[in-house]
Amino acid sequence: MIVASHLTRRFGARTAVEDLTFEITTSQIVAVVGPNGAGKTTTLRMLAGLLQPTHGDVIVDGVALTPASARAVSRRIGFLTETPALWDRLTVRENLGVYAGLYSVARPTAAVDRVLNLLDLANRASSRTAELSRGLRQKVALARALLHQPSILLLDEPTSGLDPEVTRDVRRLFDELRAAGTTLVVSTHNLDEAERLADRIAVLHGRLLAFDRPAALRQRLTGGRTIVRVCGDAGSFLPIARAIDPDAAADGSSLTIRVADADRDISSLVRTLVEAGADIVEVRPHTPPLEEAYLHLLKHPLRPDTAGPHA
Repeated sequence: MIVASHLTRRFGARTAVEDLTFEITTSQIVAVVGPNGAGKTTTLRMLAGLLQPTHGDVIVDGVALTPASARAVSRRIGFLTETPALWDRLTVRENLGVYAGLYSVARPTAAVDRVLNLLDLANRASSRTAELSRGLRQKVALARALLHQPSILLLDEPTSGLDPEVTRDVRRLFDELRAAGTTLVVSTHNLDEAERLADRIAVLHGRLLAFDRPAALRQRLTGGRTIVRVCGDAGSFLPIARAIDPDAAADGSSLTIRVADADRDISSLVRTLVEAGADIVEVRPHTPPLEEAYLHLLKHPLRPDTAGPHA
């Protein structure tokens, strides 16, 4: 488990992140999203013990993360930076071997072979990393983060530079790691990836704007809106809809209506539409895409006490 309490980090007069408080339980994937400069990388570096917070605390598996405990706690953490540093003159195997030595990995040769096979890198084990594409370098860096079998993975843009097929394989790996008990915190600009991958999404913009399930974030923007789809053109039934909602709209075969009381108003609306000759195909709540919810949060941040439940 990771517990962050009132994390704040300042660089001189600039505040990178302010008063972040959240909990992440075992076997979960949390996606951290936000615009450039929102504090995503700073937050990951504080969680990894690589950057001391100006204020606040981090607890990892019940151990407070301090300068004195950082080395011991870091053995439980695998950290992938957005621009991973590899030794260009060393081969892939040699890079991983050096890291295995730094972390005192038992049976290092077997451990290196395991991650090479896990990420389909065995055929590039003898290649110097300087010869690798950006996507392959990213895979080597991910292999390095997994080498000591950490219980927590902190990943900064892990699929950056990867082609769609490899990205799919990496997502599948993340699902397998979660099922095996690993906790993953993934920073990404890809909202589609965040929604597919994560149990919870943390929206950052200097502070925590929201921390909730993807579906719950989208549902916050429904505002009581309901979609009623009919056979044919919905425009002929717009006057009926506007008797309930003056701002109701028609688009093709769909009516969008905002209701104050769904149990009361929707049944009445459907009954009236049927009596007017409408063939009802579907009635469902309007749920916006995650991108719409995300952009709305950036413009209209929630109060701190409504940012969402702990993970």
